[in-house]
Amino acid sequence: MKILLTYINDYKRPIGLWLLFGLIHVLTSFLYQLPMERSMLWLVVCGFIGMIAGCFHFYNYYTKHKELEVLPRQPHLDIEQLPKPENVIEADYQAILKELTTALSQLEHTKAQNEQEILDYFTMWVHQIKVPISALHLILQEEDREVSAEMRDQLFKVEQYVELLLQYVRLGSSSTDYQFHKIDLDTMIRDTLKKYASLFIRKRLPVRYDGVDQRVITDSKWLGFVLEQLLSNALKYTNKGVISIYWEEHAIVIEDTGIGIRPEDIPRVGEKNFTGFTGRQHKSASGIGLHLSKQILAKLGHKIEIESEVDKGTKVSILFDPGQITIE
Repeated sequence: MKILLTYINDYKRPIGLWLLFGLIHVLTSFLYQLPMERSMLWLVVCGFIGMIAGCFHFYNYYTKHKELEVLPRQPHLDIEQLPKPENVIEADYQAILKELTTALSQLEHTKAQNEQEILDYFTMWVHQIKVPISALHLILQEEDREVSAEMRDQLFKVEQYVELLLQYVRLGSSSTDYQFHKIDLDTMIRDTLKKYASLFIRKRLPVRYDGVDQRVITDSKWLGFVLEQLLSNALKYTNKGVISIYWEEHAIVIEDTGIGIRPEDIPRVGEKNFTGFTGRQHKSASGIGLHLSKQILAKLGHKIEIESEVDKGTKVSILFDPGQITIE
């Protein structure tokens, strides 16, 4: 019914003209005192022929509408799939669409090339910068002084920032792929804790972790990156107390006893370049780590929840869909 009303609205002018011509014919017959039977017969015949022609025209209209309605849902929209144009105007519109599609394809191809060039450059840069970093690590291993230990920690942070830069570029690339498979969360968490062990020791912060006997379907590389970012934040903003990692209701929880986050800042945590009150107190904070973590988890099909209280600590949860959790 809706399509019929749309059709009538689209062709209201020719329909109106057809009715007007019929009215003019009746009026002319009346003025010339012609037999009304002949006028009525003319109206009935014309009306019958007009109804048949209108039905065929509406059928073509409806068929074309259905063909066009299905096209946007196709995986790959092709201009050649458009219905054959019925007149010069439709042909002109399709020609314009073809030109626009060609131009769009060229822009997408250029964009993909530029993204790949940027990614290749930063990948090369990261590998090159890791050479002097590794050399500095080897040099410092020969020294046991407190200064050397501090320098090793600072080099570790440099490595993390370099990795953060690379992941930032990769995440923004349209060619980024995700490889989902079953992973052991306990192994991943323990590897992350080992990576940050020296920072825990230097800050004299205990970590409470009793193991997680869970396996989930996800991308291990990207989820591992998120875990590192969340653990790094917990270390950065906790000076006393303890950092706990545990499993709770389909979620990995990283909880600290640090400075916390103001209630008004929590809804905006993870926004690009947002640091909040905590970030203004710590000038080195950029907020990019949480921003990337939130973006990555969304692409992995996971969620992030943050609960915090100023001067009491922060609780960050990575929530997994029950369908992603495997049972052995």
